[in-house]
Amino acid sequence: MTKKRTAAAMSAPSARLLDGMNGIAPAAWDALANPPGNRFNPFVAHAFLAALEESGSVTAKSGWQPAHIVVEQEGQAIAAAPMYVKNHSYGEYVFDHGWAQAFERAGGEYYPKLQVAVPFTPATGPRLLTRGNAAAREPLARAMMAVAQKLEVSSIHLTFAPQEEAEALAPLGFLQRHDQQFHWRNDGYGCFDDFLRALSSIKRKNLRRERAEALKADIEVEWLTGSDLTEARWDAFFAFYMDTGSRKWGSPYLTRKFFSLVGERMANRTLLIMAKRNGRYIAGALNFIGSDTLYGRNWGALEHHPFLHFELCYYQAIDFAIQNRLGVVEAGAQGAHKLARGYLPIRTHSAHWIAHAGLRDAVARYLNEERRAVGEEIEAMAEHAPFKKETSDGL
Repeated sequence: MTKKRTAAAMSAPSARLLDGMNGIAPAAWDALANPPGNRFNPFVAHAFLAALEESGSVTAKSGWQPAHIVVEQEGQAIAAAPMYVKNHSYGEYVFDHGWAQAFERAGGEYYPKLQVAVPFTPATGPRLLTRGNAAAREPLARAMMAVAQKLEVSSIHLTFAPQEEAEALAPLGFLQRHDQQFHWRNDGYGCFDDFLRALSSIKRKNLRRERAEALKADIEVEWLTGSDLTEARWDAFFAFYMDTGSRKWGSPYLTRKFFSLVGERMANRTLLIMAKRNGRYIAGALNFIGSDTLYGRNWGALEHHPFLHFELCYYQAIDFAIQNRLGVVEAGAQGAHKLARGYLPIRTHSAHWIAHAGLRDAVARYLNEERRAVGEEIEAMAEHAPFKKETSDGL
C-alpha cells in the first residue's frame, strides 16, 4: 500500500510566464479565477482577458505587454495572476504619474514596471487567482517579485484588489494604497420606486425630474443581452464609444473586434443599455454581469440630451439590478456626482512593491497621509448620502 505524499515530500512550486492567454487552457485558468462556489467576476475570466489580446486592444505596442504568471506544483496550476509589463501609466485608474516623475527627476528609471490588473477596468476583483486557497498567495507573490528582479523593473502594482488580497501582501513589503469609488447597493428593493422611496424627498424629486428630462425627446431605452447582441448593434455602440472616447481620451483603447469577441463568448454576461430616437440608436452604455454585481464600463453618445448619461449609466443600471436581484452596481471610477444619485462611497485597495529603497520610503510616507485623507473624505461624503435620515426611533 502506497503512502500519501506529505507536503514536505511534494516538489516545490515553480512559476512560468505566459506571453498571452493562449498559453493556458481556458478551463485551467477559470478554475483558478472563478472556481465553483465563488462569486463570478467577468473581468478575470479567460474569455475577457483573451478578447483584449486577440482583438489587438492589449499588446506590447499599446504598452500592455502580457506577462501572465502561473505557479504550478506537481504538474498542476495552483495560482495565477493577470500581469503586464508596462512602459506607461495609462489605462490603470490608480495614478502613479507623480511617483514616476519624482523617480526620474532623481535619475531613476520608473518604466518598465509590472501591473497586476485588468486593463482599462477600474473594478475590484481577484488578482491573486488561487482557487480560493489563501496559502497559495505567498508563492505567487514571491514568483512575481522574482520576475520583477529578473526583468529589472522598478515596481509591481496590484490594483483594484480585494482588501484581503492587498493586505496579505503587506508582510512581503507591498505598500498599501486606498482610494474611493461610488457603488449602489440593493437594500432588498422590489422595484425602482422602492429605491426612490428610500431617498429624501428633495433627492427623490430631483431624480424623477432628471429621468423625465433624459427621455423627453421621445427616446426609448433597450436592454440587450444574449442573442440580442448582434453585430449591427455592436456597430452602433462602437460608433458611440469612438466618438465620446476620442473627445475624452484622444485615443480609445478598445478595438471593434473586442466587442464582437465578448459578444460571442460572454453574451449572457454582457449587457448593452441602448437609447434609440426616431428608430436610430443614439447612445449606449456597456455593462458586464457578475454573480451579484453589475459593472458599468463604457459609455458613448452621438447626440447630447440632458441627463441621458445619468439615465443610461446609473438609473437604468439600478433598475436592471433590482429586476435581476443583483446586490451591487459599480459604475466605474471617480465621480462624486454619483452620490446624489444613490451611489455611496466605498474604499478601494491596491498594493505596490517598489525595488528602490529611497523611492519606496518616499512613497510609503505619501501613502500614510493619503490613506488618512481618503478615510476622512469617505466619512464626510457618507454624511451627505441622499437617503432618508433615521429618526431616534430608527424610522
